[in-house]
Amino acid sequence: GLLDAGFCVTGTWPMRTERAGRTRDIGSNALASSIVLVARPRPTSAPLATRKEFLAALKRELPKALKHLQHGSIAPVDLAQAAIGPGMAVFSRYSRVVEADGSRMPVRTALGLINQVLDEGLAEQESGFDADTRWALAWFEQHGVNEGPYGDAETLSKAKDTSVDALARDGLLEAKRGKVRLLRRDELPVDWNPAAASRLTVWELTQHLIRRLETGGESAAADLLRQVGSLGDVARDLAYRLYNLCERKGWAQEATAYNGLVTAWPELTRLASQAAPSGTGQGDLFEGGR
Repeated sequence: GLLDAGFCVTGTWPMRTERAGRTRDIGSNALASSIVLVARPRPTSAPLATRKEFLAALKRELPKALKHLQHGSIAPVDLAQAAIGPGMAVFSRYSRVVEADGSRMPVRTALGLINQVLDEGLAEQESGFDADTRWALAWFEQHGVNEGPYGDAETLSKAKDTSVDALARDGLLEAKRGKVRLLRRDELPVDWNPAAASRLTVWELTQHLIRRLETGGESAAADLLRQVGSLGDVARDLAYRLYNLCERKGWAQEATAYNGLVTAWPELTRLASQAAPSGTGQGDLFEGGR
């Protein structure tokens, strides 16, 4: 309707309009935000674009918008909805987008491409994860927390520049009787100390943050976040990636856990900053070792 009326999207304002803990929110991934689109009349001189040109512009601009949304800690359940704004901003700036056969691209097709580029953008963020985390993410996508063949785990570990033995020593997995599986959060050590970890991984940190949030509340999770400093932001990025993966797989319970961590993030960072001792930077502990 906006496009037919001659408007183009120029801004996106995700607004957290739903109260946390409402009945609809309990045990679900109900949307927590309303996405306000800002529109202006499209210039009469707006150019025409081909499908290839539209897709290239999406791949150039949407990843930047994605990072901006993540830094605002928008809930993962709302991310795909929020990404429609910057995606449609690209689509609607053209007088029309044409397919290879010269027909006009419908909005439904444009939305499909926006979601495709969003998935690609989340996947590209894996380059910022450590090798063990990249292995765990790939293994989780294939097997969840169920067992898989040791040979497959070893082949994947070589591709990710790590090893099954190192992953087991670091407490990410259990390997026995020719089978490998990721440890569940309830199997992780309660007294885990990131400063004592031989190799601190983003995967492990993310799982411990969720466990502390679920068992000890926001103050417990914030205390851990304070200890790891800027590495926490990478854990938040992983939570977005894992939510997206779980949603596609239909793993609702796991998706809810990752959505809950990001939703709580603004409060966690506030509590962590209040608890930080003045004049010290606990987060610097890991700056040089990664």
